[in-house]
Formats: sequence, structure tokens, C-alpha cells
Amino acid sequence: MAILNKKDILEHIASGKLVLEPGADKFQVQPNSLDLRIGWTFYIPEQWQMTDAGRVVMRPDYLEKRANQNHFKLVKLKPGQYFEFLPNEFVIASTLEKVSFKADNLIALLYPRSSMIRRGFIIESGLVDIGYHGHLTIPIMNATPAPLRLYPGERACQLVFHTMSNGMDMVEAQMHGGAKAKYHDSTAHGLEARTDSEDELEFIKSGEIAKIKEQFKA
Repeated sequence: MAILNKKDILEHIASGKLVLEPGADKFQVQPNSLDLRIGWTFYIPEQWQMTDAGRVVMRPDYLEKRANQNHFKLVKLKPGQYFEFLPNEFVIASTLEKVSFKADNLIALLYPRSSMIRRGFIIESGLVDIGYHGHLTIPIMNATPAPLRLYPGERACQLVFHTMSNGMDMVEAQMHGGAKAKYHDSTAHGLEARTDSEDELEFIKSGEIAKIKEQFKA
């Protein structure tokens, strides 16, 4: 496995092995990484809803069918607007860029920029798989007791690219465990959480973990 430097990243872009829409600018290309900008859309988790039982807490991570759907309020900003985070507020944002990994051996690790951390933001890291295509989901939290402001277009995170020693078929790359990748082809307006495989979740809820190992042996 090798890490791409600035020259390698630009060569991958020039050859079409790595595609960004809109394209990368000079501010984004770092010696060993590529910065990504925050987009125009933000998802705010809904905390409660009214039901026949009364006011109930919404649990977007609950292991129920469709539990993750419709539990986020979508905020779409216009050019010149900004987004203010409440103290300790958790929000999901979209990258401005849609990325396409077209090399069969290219993956990336997503990290927060240090400047964002110094301001008091917590941004989760993650893995971008071979063959990924779409906008990236950026979970962001204000870890301070004061409001924090974020502007669309700010460089908030960075991709560190790795090339694998062996390539992978794109169909195989889309299989994550026993199911197709959940967030492949994500759009800036479709980043709400999605449940894992229902086959797996039913066993988890019933406590029958041994049956997962038995029926879905790798």
C-alpha cells in the first residue's frame, strides 16, 4: 500500500482515475492530501415527534425498519449564507464536491483539518472505498459551549489517498459485507442515515449472534 503525494494526486486527476465535480482548485491540493469543501446542505437530527402515545423521543439509530428515515431536517443554504452550530450540536453536512474513484486500487481515508479542530469542531474520520461515487457525508459536532459558524465552501476535511497492492472488480467493491454499499451514489440532498441489512438486524435484535456467524460465514 502506498500513500499518494501531491504529484500523484494531480496525475490521478489528470488521467481521470480520480474525478471531482466541481474540480479541485489549488487551495485544496496539499503535499500528501486533498482538502474537501463543505457544501450547501446540512441535516439536523430531529429530537422528538408527536404520536398517539404523546411526545416521544426520536431515535435515528434504533434498530427498526425505516427508523432512520424522516428523522432529519434538511437545511439548504444560498450563496452568502452561513450555518451556525448551537453548543454541543451534532449536524450532518455534505461535501461540496462529488467524488468518483475510477481506479480499481484507489481508496482514501477522510480526516478533519487541524484548523477545524482548533476552532472547536469535531469531525469524524472515515474510509472511502474503491469505486466510490457520490458526495461524502461529514458528521460535525460543535464541542464548545458557544455557537460556532461555518460557511459553505470552507475546507473542513481532507482525503489521504492510498493505492492497494491489488486491484478489485468494481462489482465486488460495491459489496460491503453481505449487502450492497449503503451510501454509494449519495447526493447532497440524500445523506440521511440508512439501516444495515435487515437480515443482520433481525438476528441482532433477537440476540442470536451465533446464527449470523453460522448462516453468513465469510
